[in-house]
Amino acid sequence: MTDRIVSLTEMGWKAHAALLLTGGTARVVTALTESVYLDAGGTLVWLGRADATRHPRAMLTRDTLAIGGDVVRVDLSSATPWTAAPVVLTADSAANVGRGGRKLREAIVASGLPDGLGLLLADPDAIHMTPGASIRPEIVALLQRAAPPCLALSCACRADDPTAAIGAASALLGLGPGLTPSGDDFVGGALFARALLSRAPNADRIRWAEAGREIVRRARDLTHPISVALLEDMIDGDGHAPLHDVARALVSDDGNTALDAARRLVRIGHSSGWDILAGFLATVATL
Repeated sequence: MTDRIVSLTEMGWKAHAALLLTGGTARVVTALTESVYLDAGGTLVWLGRADATRHPRAMLTRDTLAIGGDVVRVDLSSATPWTAAPVVLTADSAANVGRGGRKLREAIVASGLPDGLGLLLADPDAIHMTPGASIRPEIVALLQRAAPPCLALSCACRADDPTAAIGAASALLGLGPGLTPSGDDFVGGALFARALLSRAPNADRIRWAEAGREIVRRARDLTHPISVALLEDMIDGDGHAPLHDVARALVSDDGNTALDAARRLVRIGHSSGWDILAGFLATVATL
Protein backbone atom coordinates (compact mmCIF):
# COMPACT_ATOMS: atom_id res chain seq x y z
CA MET A 1 0.00 0.00 0.00
CA THR A 2 1.26 3.48 -0.83
CA ASP A 3 1.77 5.93 2.05
CA ARG A 4 1.40 8.96 -0.22
CA ILE A 5 -1.83 10.92 0.19
CA VAL A 6 -3.12 12.51 -3.01
CA SER A 7 -4.34 16.10 -2.78
CA LEU A 8 -7.27 17.02 -5.02
CA THR A 9 -8.26 20.17 -6.88
CA GLU A 10 -11.80 18.96 -7.60
CA MET A 11 -13.88 15.83 -7.15
CA GLY A 12 -17.29 14.70 -8.31
CA TRP A 13 -20.10 14.04 -5.88
CA LYS A 14 -20.17 10.28 -6.55
CA ALA A 15 -16.45 10.00 -5.92
CA HIS A 16 -16.80 12.04 -2.72
CA ALA A 17 -19.67 9.91 -1.40
CA ALA A 18 -17.82 6.66 -2.15
CA LEU A 19 -14.52 7.81 -0.62
CA LEU A 20 -16.25 9.01 2.53
CA LEU A 21 -17.41 5.44 3.13
CA THR A 22 -13.92 3.99 2.59
CA GLY A 23 -12.07 6.54 4.68
CA GLY A 24 -10.41 8.04 1.61
CA THR A 25 -8.91 4.83 0.15
CA ALA A 26 -9.56 3.12 -3.18
CA ARG A 27 -8.08 0.10 -4.95
CA VAL A 28 -6.44 0.48 -8.37
CA VAL A 29 -8.38 -1.21 -11.18
CA THR A 30 -6.63 0.11 -14.29
CA ALA A 31 -3.81 2.65 -14.59
CA LEU A 32 -3.60 4.61 -17.85
CA THR A 33 -1.42 7.52 -18.93
CA GLU A 34 -3.99 10.22 -18.24
CA SER A 35 -6.12 8.55 -15.58
CA VAL A 36 -6.20 5.86 -12.91
CA TYR A 37 -9.45 3.94 -12.50
CA LEU A 38 -10.20 2.89 -8.94
CA ASP A 39 -12.66 0.84 -6.92
CA ALA A 40 -13.90 2.69 -3.84
CA GLY A 41 -15.96 0.19 -1.89
CA GLY A 42 -17.61 -1.15 -5.04
CA THR A 43 -18.01 2.24 -6.74
CA LEU A 44 -15.94 3.04 -9.83
CA VAL A 45 -14.08 6.35 -9.57
CA TRP A 46 -11.00 7.73 -11.28
CA LEU A 47 -8.06 10.00 -10.67
CA GLY A 48 -7.17 12.45 -13.43
CA ARG A 49 -5.07 15.52 -14.07
CA ALA A 50 -6.21 18.90 -12.76
CA ASP A 51 -7.15 20.14 -16.23
CA ALA A 52 -9.26 17.06 -17.06
CA THR A 53 -13.04 17.27 -17.49
CA ARG A 54 -15.22 17.23 -14.39
CA HIS A 55 -17.47 14.21 -13.88
CA PRO A 56 -19.41 12.88 -10.86
CA ARG A 57 -16.91 10.00 -10.51
CA ALA A 58 -13.74 12.03 -11.20
CA MET A 59 -11.05 13.16 -8.76
CA LEU A 60 -8.67 15.73 -10.25
CA THR A 61 -5.18 16.40 -8.96
CA ARG A 62 -1.95 18.26 -9.68
CA ASP A 63 -0.02 15.38 -8.09
CA THR A 64 1.62 12.70 -10.20
CA LEU A 65 -0.61 9.92 -11.49
CA ALA A 66 2.19 7.37 -11.02
CA ILE A 67 0.78 5.26 -8.19
CA GLY A 68 3.27 3.25 -6.15
CA GLY A 69 1.08 0.37 -5.05
CA ASP A 70 -2.39 -1.05 -5.50
CA VAL A 71 -4.18 1.37 -3.15
CA VAL A 72 -4.67 5.13 -3.42
CA ARG A 73 -5.32 7.39 -0.44
CA VAL A 74 -6.87 10.80 -1.09
CA ASP A 75 -7.23 13.91 1.05
CA LEU A 76 -10.99 14.46 1.14
CA SER A 77 -10.60 17.88 2.74
CA SER A 78 -8.69 19.33 -0.22
CA ALA A 79 -11.61 19.71 -2.68
CA THR A 80 -15.29 20.66 -2.66
CA PRO A 81 -17.53 18.04 -4.32
CA TRP A 82 -18.79 19.04 -7.79
CA THR A 83 -22.30 18.41 -9.00
CA ALA A 84 -24.03 19.69 -12.12
CA ALA A 85 -26.64 22.37 -11.55
CA PRO A 86 -30.16 20.99 -12.04
CA VAL A 87 -32.06 21.76 -15.24
CA VAL A 88 -35.79 22.40 -15.05
CA LEU A 89 -37.75 21.73 -18.23
CA THR A 90 -41.07 23.38 -19.12
CA ALA A 91 -43.17 22.89 -22.24
CA ASP A 92 -41.60 25.99 -23.79
CA SER A 93 -38.00 25.15 -22.90
CA ALA A 94 -38.48 21.57 -24.16
CA ALA A 95 -39.25 23.11 -27.55
CA ASN A 96 -36.04 25.12 -27.23
CA VAL A 97 -34.05 21.88 -26.91
CA GLY A 98 -35.26 20.49 -30.23
CA ARG A 99 -34.90 23.76 -32.13
CA GLY A 100 -31.50 24.52 -30.59
CA GLY A 101 -30.32 20.96 -31.13
CA ARG A 102 -30.94 21.22 -34.86
CA LYS A 103 -29.01 24.50 -35.04
CA LEU A 104 -26.18 23.02 -32.96
CA ARG A 105 -25.92 20.04 -35.27
CA GLU A 106 -25.59 22.34 -38.29
CA ALA A 107 -23.02 24.53 -36.53
CA ILE A 108 -20.85 21.69 -35.25
CA VAL A 109 -20.72 20.01 -38.68
CA ALA A 110 -19.94 23.31 -40.39
CA SER A 111 -17.08 24.02 -37.96
CA GLY A 112 -14.98 21.03 -39.04
CA LEU A 113 -15.03 17.31 -39.81
CA PRO A 114 -16.32 15.31 -36.82
CA ASP A 115 -14.69 12.09 -35.59
CA GLY A 116 -15.95 8.68 -34.58
CA LEU A 117 -19.72 8.30 -34.67
CA GLY A 118 -19.89 12.08 -34.81
CA LEU A 119 -19.43 11.60 -38.55
CA LEU A 120 -23.05 10.39 -38.65
CA LEU A 121 -24.08 13.98 -37.92
CA ALA A 122 -22.80 14.83 -41.41
CA ASP A 123 -23.82 11.59 -43.17
CA PRO A 124 -26.45 9.66 -41.14
CA ASP A 125 -26.43 6.62 -43.45
CA ALA A 126 -22.61 6.58 -43.73
CA ILE A 127 -23.09 5.75 -47.40
CA HIS A 128 -20.74 8.48 -48.60
CA MET A 129 -17.95 7.66 -46.13
CA THR A 130 -14.79 6.31 -47.74
CA PRO A 131 -11.33 5.79 -46.22
CA GLY A 132 -8.83 8.55 -46.90
CA ALA A 133 -6.58 11.09 -45.30
CA SER A 134 -9.41 12.45 -43.13
CA ILE A 135 -11.23 9.21 -42.26
CA ARG A 136 -9.41 6.09 -41.13
CA PRO A 137 -10.50 2.72 -42.60
CA GLU A 138 -11.44 1.38 -39.16
CA ILE A 139 -13.76 4.36 -38.64
CA VAL A 140 -15.51 3.70 -41.95
CA ALA A 141 -16.01 0.05 -40.94
CA LEU A 142 -17.40 1.15 -37.55
CA LEU A 143 -19.75 3.65 -39.17
CA GLN A 144 -21.14 1.10 -41.59
CA ARG A 145 -21.92 -1.31 -38.74
CA ALA A 146 -23.21 1.36 -36.38
CA ALA A 147 -25.30 3.52 -38.71
CA PRO A 148 -28.45 1.31 -38.83
CA PRO A 149 -28.83 0.83 -35.04
CA CYS A 150 -27.85 4.49 -34.43
CA LEU A 151 -30.65 5.59 -36.76
CA ALA A 152 -33.03 3.13 -35.10
CA LEU A 153 -32.16 4.48 -31.65
CA SER A 154 -32.60 8.04 -32.87
CA CYS A 155 -36.06 7.19 -34.21
CA ALA A 156 -37.05 5.36 -31.02
CA CYS A 157 -35.98 8.23 -28.79
CA ARG A 158 -37.70 10.82 -30.97
CA ALA A 159 -40.87 8.69 -31.15
CA ASP A 160 -40.91 8.28 -27.35
CA ASP A 161 -40.70 4.48 -27.78
CA PRO A 162 -38.58 3.00 -24.96
CA THR A 163 -39.24 -0.59 -26.05
CA ALA A 164 -37.75 0.04 -29.50
CA ALA A 165 -34.88 1.92 -27.86
CA ILE A 166 -33.87 -1.19 -25.90
CA GLY A 167 -33.41 -3.23 -29.06
CA ALA A 168 -31.54 -0.52 -30.93
CA ALA A 169 -29.25 0.23 -27.97
CA SER A 170 -28.47 -3.46 -27.50
CA ALA A 171 -27.13 -3.65 -31.06
CA LEU A 172 -24.66 -0.85 -30.26
CA LEU A 173 -23.36 -2.02 -26.88
CA GLY A 174 -19.72 -3.08 -27.04
CA LEU A 175 -19.32 -1.82 -30.61
CA GLY A 176 -15.86 -0.33 -31.07
CA PRO A 177 -12.52 -0.60 -29.22
CA GLY A 178 -11.43 0.73 -25.84
CA LEU A 179 -12.73 0.94 -22.28
CA THR A 180 -15.75 2.92 -23.48
CA PRO A 181 -16.62 1.67 -26.98
CA SER A 182 -18.14 4.15 -29.41
CA GLY A 183 -21.49 2.36 -29.42
CA ASP A 184 -21.75 2.63 -25.64
CA ASP A 185 -20.94 6.35 -25.72
CA PHE A 186 -23.56 6.95 -28.43
CA VAL A 187 -26.19 5.10 -26.40
CA GLY A 188 -25.19 7.07 -23.30
CA GLY A 189 -25.55 10.40 -25.08
CA ALA A 190 -28.92 9.42 -26.52
CA LEU A 191 -30.28 8.24 -23.18
CA PHE A 192 -28.85 11.28 -21.36
CA ALA A 193 -30.97 13.38 -23.72
CA ARG A 194 -33.99 11.19 -22.98
CA ALA A 195 -33.40 11.71 -19.25
CA LEU A 196 -33.40 15.45 -19.93
CA LEU A 197 -36.60 15.33 -21.98
CA SER A 198 -38.25 13.14 -19.34
CA ARG A 199 -38.23 16.17 -17.03
CA ALA A 200 -40.79 17.89 -19.25
CA PRO A 201 -44.44 18.02 -18.12
CA ASN A 202 -46.39 14.81 -18.86
CA ALA A 203 -43.25 12.90 -19.91
CA ASP A 204 -43.26 9.10 -19.52
CA ARG A 205 -40.50 8.89 -16.90
CA ILE A 206 -41.39 5.42 -15.62
CA ARG A 207 -41.17 3.51 -18.92
CA TRP A 208 -37.91 5.21 -19.89
CA ALA A 209 -36.45 4.45 -16.46
CA GLU A 210 -37.40 0.79 -16.90
CA ALA A 211 -35.85 0.76 -20.38
CA GLY A 212 -32.67 2.29 -18.97
CA ARG A 213 -32.38 -0.42 -16.34
CA GLU A 214 -32.81 -3.12 -19.01
CA ILE A 215 -30.16 -1.55 -21.22
CA VAL A 216 -27.71 -1.47 -18.29
CA ARG A 217 -28.54 -5.11 -17.50
CA ARG A 218 -27.70 -6.11 -21.06
CA ALA A 219 -24.59 -3.94 -21.09
CA ARG A 220 -23.08 -5.97 -18.24
CA ASP A 221 -22.89 -8.94 -20.62
CA LEU A 222 -21.86 -7.00 -23.72
CA THR A 223 -19.25 -4.42 -22.78
CA HIS A 224 -16.48 -3.38 -20.37
CA PRO A 225 -17.41 -2.82 -16.67
CA ILE A 226 -15.95 0.70 -16.74
CA SER A 227 -18.15 1.54 -19.71
CA VAL A 228 -21.19 0.06 -17.96
CA ALA A 229 -20.70 2.45 -15.03
CA LEU A 230 -20.43 5.51 -17.28
CA LEU A 231 -23.38 4.37 -19.38
CA GLU A 232 -25.52 3.95 -16.27
CA ASP A 233 -24.58 7.46 -15.18
CA MET A 234 -25.72 9.00 -18.47
CA ILE A 235 -28.95 7.02 -18.45
CA ASP A 236 -29.58 8.49 -14.99
CA GLY A 237 -28.84 12.00 -16.30
CA ASP A 238 -25.26 12.27 -15.00
CA GLY A 239 -22.29 12.88 -17.27
CA HIS A 240 -19.25 14.99 -18.04
CA ALA A 241 -19.60 18.68 -17.26
CA PRO A 242 -19.66 19.88 -20.92
CA LEU A 243 -22.58 17.54 -21.67
CA HIS A 244 -24.58 19.16 -18.87
CA ASP A 245 -23.52 22.56 -20.20
CA VAL A 246 -24.80 21.68 -23.69
CA ALA A 247 -28.16 20.62 -22.25
CA ARG A 248 -28.48 23.70 -20.04
CA ALA A 249 -27.62 26.05 -22.91
CA LEU A 250 -30.19 24.45 -25.22
CA VAL A 251 -32.89 24.68 -22.55
CA SER A 252 -32.14 28.39 -22.10
CA ASP A 253 -32.00 28.92 -25.90
CA ASP A 254 -28.36 30.04 -25.82
CA GLY A 255 -26.85 28.75 -29.07
CA ASN A 256 -23.39 30.27 -28.66
CA THR A 257 -22.90 28.73 -25.23
CA ALA A 258 -24.19 25.37 -26.51
CA LEU A 259 -21.65 25.41 -29.35
CA ASP A 260 -18.81 26.30 -26.98
CA ALA A 261 -19.82 23.47 -24.63
CA ALA A 262 -20.08 21.02 -27.54
CA ARG A 263 -16.56 21.92 -28.63
CA ARG A 264 -15.32 21.14 -25.12
CA LEU A 265 -17.28 17.90 -25.05
CA VAL A 266 -15.76 16.56 -28.27
CA ARG A 267 -12.25 16.93 -26.84
CA ILE A 268 -12.93 14.08 -24.38
CA GLY A 269 -11.06 10.87 -25.18
CA HIS A 270 -10.05 9.72 -28.65
CA SER A 271 -13.59 10.04 -30.01
CA SER A 272 -15.75 9.53 -26.90
CA GLY A 273 -16.88 13.15 -26.81
CA TRP A 274 -17.95 12.99 -30.46
CA ASP A 275 -19.77 9.71 -29.89
CA ILE A 276 -21.63 11.13 -26.89
CA LEU A 277 -22.55 14.34 -28.71
CA ALA A 278 -23.80 12.36 -31.71
CA GLY A 279 -26.04 10.28 -29.46
CA PHE A 280 -27.35 13.36 -27.65
CA LEU A 281 -28.18 15.16 -30.90
CA ALA A 282 -29.68 11.98 -32.36
CA THR A 283 -32.33 12.23 -29.65
CA VAL A 284 -33.00 15.98 -29.59
CA ALA A 285 -32.49 16.75 -33.28
CA THR A 286 -32.49 13.33 -35.07
CA LEU A 287 -29.76 11.93 -37.32
